[in-house]
Amino acid sequence: MEKHVELTNAELVGRLADCSLDPEYFSHEAHLRLAWLQIKEKGTEAAIAEIRTLLLNYVSFLGADDKYNETLTVAAVKTVNHFMLKSASDNFADFILEFPRLKTAFRELIAQHYSTDIFSSETARKTFLEPELLPFD
Repeated sequence: MEKHVELTNAELVGRLADCSLDPEYFSHEAHLRLAWLQIKEKGTEAAIAEIRTLLLNYVSFLGADDKYNETLTVAAVKTVNHFMLKSASDNFADFILEFPRLKTAFRELIAQHYSTDIFSSETARKTFLEPELLPFD
């Protein structure tokens, strides 16, 4: 079971914001949950800005600046938004059950948009790269 589910939505965001979140709680699924929560609350563009700030502060606090990837951050939020537009779910637990590929096949979903390997590109880490293959919604 994912450790992040032990936290309420407010605890997840709050602990990330004050850098008290144990890194073992911040799995790929927790990243998706953060995107889902921020999109629901603020809309896609504001969610991107908020998540960028949260993640940059968090990785800096952890001394793991090399873990942040701007393109991946933006692409992940836009990918979650794409599925939210098709979703009937009103909570993240149901959402991830409705679209398990976000968790199990995320790299393949991203590869539909990019010919560049944004996961290992130094440029993608620093600057958002527009998709070369398929634009986001």
